[in-house]
Amino acid sequence: MHPWLLSLAGGILIGLAAVLLMATLGRIAGISGIASSLLSGARDWPWRAAFVAGLVISPLLLWLVRGESGIGTPQVSWPWMAFAGVLVGFGTRLGSGCTSGHGVCGIARLSPRSFAATVVFVAFGMATVAVVRHWLGGLPT
Repeated sequence: MHPWLLSLAGGILIGLAAVLLMATLGRIAGISGIASSLLSGARDWPWRAAFVAGLVISPLLLWLVRGESGIGTPQVSWPWMAFAGVLVGFGTRLGSGCTSGHGVCGIARLSPRSFAATVVFVAFGMATVAVVRHWLGGLPT
C-alpha cells in the first residue's frame, strides 16, 4: 500500500476514534490529558487504559498484518528520546493539551485556543527541526 494511503487511513482512524470518544463518553481525545489522568489515578480509568492500550497495540497489529509497524528505527539515542519526551510533557502542560487534543479535537470544534496552540506547536516543531538539522548538524546518536 502506498505510504500516503496509510497516512490517510491513519488520519481517518484517528478522526473516527475522536468522534467515537466524544459521541459515547463526551470526552476529548487528548492523549496527554488521558495519559496524565490515568497515571494520577482517575476514577474513570478503564476507558483511559483502553485508549492508551489501543495506542500501543495498534502498531503491533499493523506489524502482524504488514510485516512492519510503520514506526521506523529511532534516529537518536534513548537519552535524547527521553529528554525530548520530558520537553513534550512540559509543553503539553504549558499549552493545556497536545497536538491530538488541540490539533485534532480542538480545531474540529473550531476552538480559537486550539487554533492558536496548534500554530505554536507547528511553528516550534519547524524551528526545532531547522535548528537541530541545519544549524547543529543533527543530534548525536
